[in-house]
Order: sequence, then structure tokens, then C-alpha cells
Amino acid sequence: MAGRVVVVTGGGRGIGAASARMLAAQGWRVVINFRNDQVAAEATASTIQAAGGEAITIQADTGDPAAVQTMFETLDRTWGRLDALVNNAGIVGPRGSFSNVSLQDMEDVLKVNVIGYMMCIQAAIPRMLKVGGGAIVNVSSGAATQGGGGENVLYAVSKGAVNSLGIGLGVELARIGIRVNTVSPGLTRTDMPPPEKLESQGPGIPMGRVGEPEEVATGIVWLLSEQASWTAGANLRISGGRP
Repeated sequence: MAGRVVVVTGGGRGIGAASARMLAAQGWRVVINFRNDQVAAEATASTIQAAGGEAITIQADTGDPAAVQTMFETLDRTWGRLDALVNNAGIVGPRGSFSNVSLQDMEDVLKVNVIGYMMCIQAAIPRMLKVGGGAIVNVSSGAATQGGGGENVLYAVSKGAVNSLGIGLGVELARIGIRVNTVSPGLTRTDMPPPEKLESQGPGIPMGRVGEPEEVATGIVWLLSEQASWTAGANLRISGGRP
């Protein structure tokens, strides 16, 4: 993979950061996208660079079409190619009863979690075609099939859309040499779930614990690799045995 370039959205923390580090260790040049937490993104890039890898950070709100365009134009000027995309940036939105969710809440979550993924993919396609193809992994969630009733229905809806996106583009883009797959993590130790949820629900997972970001990242990295060369349209559930 030496010389190949990957964009990891939301790459400064959690699953995104773990994926960025693993990809860099395999020789990928990594673009670490972040929206607000520049400190975390720079720390991830510094870790990669200290280990001899190549990484840059680019600030962009992936829910903003102009920012997405600027991010990919910055990539063009920096490394001039794109081989892979990890769509990982996401927000949960308000927790609790769906009846209290506002229209603004709906727009905010869908803008980042769904439209942001689609815009990044549209920006990636022509760039990947220039290098003969590529691979995309969309990070979804088990919430898509569990529904999130009483807690995060809006988030679950957005991840259901991500699942459908992976199925459709898995077919459509495979025909032109771009593999699209999905990873659906279970409860993972990041800063997205409340700490009390990690503590209370971890023992109820079949393996008896929550997942670590690196365990999910391993699946993402595999789906981008040549070992997954005949895999497209798949949805890899990484959840400690939880359906």
C-alpha cells in the first residue's frame, strides 16, 4: 500500500483515529479530517509521523458541501491522488424520546451522517477513477437494526440510510472498480456513548465487554486491503457477538 492515499473523516478520535494509525502503519498516507477537535487530530497525526508514517490534518464539516469540496481540493494540492475513503464522521444528536426531536435536530444529524457520507463519496469517485479504482468503507452502527427506541431513533434512522447506501453503491460502483462496504460497530469505548452506558451495558454483551476502537478499525483496514478484493456491498458487524 506504499504511496496510496486514504481520507479518514472524523479521524482524530475513537474509531477514526485507530483506523488512521493502522492504515499509516501499513504504508498508507493518511488525511485526518476533523470538524472541531484540532488538538486530537494533530495528536493522531503526530503519532503517525513519529512512527515514520505520513499524515496531514484537514478541518472540514462534512455536512457542509463547500467544506467537503475544499477538503478534497486541499488533498489534490498535497498528494494529488486518492485511493480510499473511510466515512466515519458522525454525530448522535439528542438522546431521549423521539417526540422531543426538533426539525433542526433532524436536519443536523442527517446532514452529517447521511448527506456528508454521500458528498464525500461523490467527491471521491472521480479521483479514484484517475488511479484505476479504489475502496470505500462507511461506518454505520448496530443501532440501524436495533432502532434506538426511547434513546436515539434519529441516529438509528441515519445509520439505516448508511446501510442502504452501502448496498446500493456496493453494486453500482463495483462495476467501475470501486469497492464499497460497511462496518457496523457495536458498543465501543469512544467518547460517543455516555460512560455510564459503557459501564452498565458492557457485561450484557455476549463477550462480556464493550469493544475497543482498534478492534473495529481492524475490520475497516481489512475491507480496504487487497485481501478483500472480492468484497463489495458487505456489512461487517463487529459487536462482541451482539446481533
